[in-house]
Amino acid sequence: MGGIPRILTGICSSTALLALTLLAGCKPVGPNYSRPGYDAPAAYKETGATTVVPPPAPAGGGWQPASPSDGMLRGKWWEIYQDPQLNQLEERIAAENPTLRQALETYLAARDQVSAARAAFYPTLSAGAGAQREEISANGPNYSPGKSTTYSDFTLSGQASWEPDFWGRIRRTVEAARSNAQASAADQANIDLSLHAEMAADYFQLRGLDAEIALLNSTVIDLENQLDLTQRRLSGGIGTEADVAQARTQLETVRAQRVDVGVARAQYEHAIGTIANLKLSEFSIPFSPLVQFAQPPNLALPKVPVGVPSQLLERRPDIAAAERRAAAANAQIGIAVSAYYPNINLTGTGGFESMNVGTLIQGPSALWSLGAQATQLLFDAGQRHALTSAARHTYEAQAAAYRSTVLSAFNDVEDQLSGLRILGDESTVEQRAVDAAQHSYDISNQRYKGGVTSYLEVLTAEATLLQNQRTAIDLQTRQFVSSVGLVRSLGGGWDSSQLPK
Repeated sequence: MGGIPRILTGICSSTALLALTLLAGCKPVGPNYSRPGYDAPAAYKETGATTVVPPPAPAGGGWQPASPSDGMLRGKWWEIYQDPQLNQLEERIAAENPTLRQALETYLAARDQVSAARAAFYPTLSAGAGAQREEISANGPNYSPGKSTTYSDFTLSGQASWEPDFWGRIRRTVEAARSNAQASAADQANIDLSLHAEMAADYFQLRGLDAEIALLNSTVIDLENQLDLTQRRLSGGIGTEADVAQARTQLETVRAQRVDVGVARAQYEHAIGTIANLKLSEFSIPFSPLVQFAQPPNLALPKVPVGVPSQLLERRPDIAAAERRAAAANAQIGIAVSAYYPNINLTGTGGFESMNVGTLIQGPSALWSLGAQATQLLFDAGQRHALTSAARHTYEAQAAAYRSTVLSAFNDVEDQLSGLRILGDESTVEQRAVDAAQHSYDISNQRYKGGVTSYLEVLTAEATLLQNQRTAIDLQTRQFVSSVGLVRSLGGGWDSSQLPK
């Protein structure tokens, strides 16, 4: 049985050596890929940084460029918020989220396509065995006197077929498959980033609502005391029914607001549990206000390292996915161009054939054949030209999509930077409004208790204070959510070096 591999080796060795020699000097047809151009700005507008002109290079050498990546975000970027509960929720995403699992399986399928495309570089080998018993007609043309009309035929053979990649069609196919697999990996990274960012944003929204609930709880207690005061003043003959009715109205209004905030909190809790793939019937997040008035903050807003704009091209997975799809589209041009060149196939067959199984594997029973075939398409009514033109247009479309993704990415970063800056300024101003409203309320309350003003003044001052306090909480919550948005717009802790090769 070992004779078949030896025969096939002898059949293919000379032709394979010749083909490989020719392939070594053949460049694949079609354009080589070059990343679509885009000039990144020297600095983000919102950072206010200026371009620094480097000093002249020293004699006999050059300056070593400093790496600005030391202050970049790293893998588990959510840990910059130093919130153990958030960390625990974020850790569940990689192992439990079904959307991320779907993206992983999509990437693995694309990676297998690369292996399938590479297989075309090699010959296909097959082997077979056959046995048959035949009887020929004594009156047929193959009959001769003295020859038996019944005989056996035993065969043991192998076949080899190879299409050398003279024009680069297979190489371009592998390029396209590899680029598509890398784009799929970048898509997976983008989904991973989006899920982690959504988790953090929903978590901070929930904690912001907890801060509002804490404020409303405190306000309800204060209004219950105010209602009790108005009732006692009425009993003492110095209050009015109107004061009591106004106090009760304000109390029930704030209670209703507290219930309404609870609806939104439940929805965010459900969203967080869904992302973490937890059973919603058993999942709950402990009450944890993001901020509390008259108490030191229990969570500080971190400073997100921004880096320089040119790094964004390597840090955003959606940019990497768009760039890899442009590379795949470029390879498709070469595949289309290769159709203009002839198809060359090398084939070989070898084995044994005998009418007696005892003499099957012997020298006289050996058989072999070698063959080569070249086929050139002469007329296709313009099909190849149309397909090549379509491939070029597809590449231009993907290149435009890449540039559009880059533009959107820079716009996203600038939006988040400006949002953080403006929200910070607004929060500072709003805190002054809260302090002024608190002072106004304290004065009105003292005046009412002293009998020099109506309860309406107290209600007005208290409603104004509550509104400003809720606005201040909302602004602080939006700052945290915006900082998560900035992390997401910067690509999290990802960069294109993590793409599979």
